[in-house]
Amino acid sequence: MSPAAAATALGNGGASGSGKILGMAQVIPLGEGDAAASGEAEAMAVRSVIEAGRRAAERRWVPSTSGNLSVRIDAGRIAITRSGTDKGNLTPADVLIADLDRPDPSASAEAPLHYALYRDHADIGAVLHVHSPASTVLSRLAEERGEVRLTGWELQKALSGVRSHEEEVVVPLLANDQDTVRLAETARRAFAAVDGKAAPGYLIAGHGLYAWGATPSIAWRHLEALETLLSYQLDYERLQP
Repeated sequence: MSPAAAATALGNGGASGSGKILGMAQVIPLGEGDAAASGEAEAMAVRSVIEAGRRAAERRWVPSTSGNLSVRIDAGRIAITRSGTDKGNLTPADVLIADLDRPDPSASAEAPLHYALYRDHADIGAVLHVHSPASTVLSRLAEERGEVRLTGWELQKALSGVRSHEEEVVVPLLANDQDTVRLAETARRAFAAVDGKAAPGYLIAGHGLYAWGATPSIAWRHLEALETLLSYQLDYERLQP
């Protein structure tokens, strides 16, 4: 994915990639033309993070200073929200340009979860984390299962690669852990163990939902679809005898 494609504004669409593995980033000196392009990609990524924060706040998915949002700039850098920021009122100063190989302590405490996804998957262009109500409540109720399985919902087709309501989509569910480097490794193992089609996202018990996509717009589509699907599932399970 090109830097411009990875930082496409939320209003644009696209298709997800093939899940290639991304190695450790290499920092390459930039010429004047490359520097200008890099600056433009940074600005686009920052704008996309700010827009995602605004939209999430409108839905009351990021209360107080919760949640964290990021967009890929290029192979080695992302734009990510700083720790303690109000996601509904972000400014460019609230968004950090972070090197995937040199973590910045002013980024969110959960930045390692973002770094791991970008390092492991070259086709991920944006990662969004929210404390949305349905996913957070269901993550508590289903914690012992270690996953939520979705099937029978037409909206599943909003998730990249899902063609039918008859398919089963597995959303891994992780126990919460304040050590987010360790939690990122737990997430890797959980996805490796999925016996079926894994969702483009996961739950953390009592903590909320992570979702991602090849572009910011696809990541948002996945986030909105997963939160809605999980709200359906929560109500459906509550109504079962």
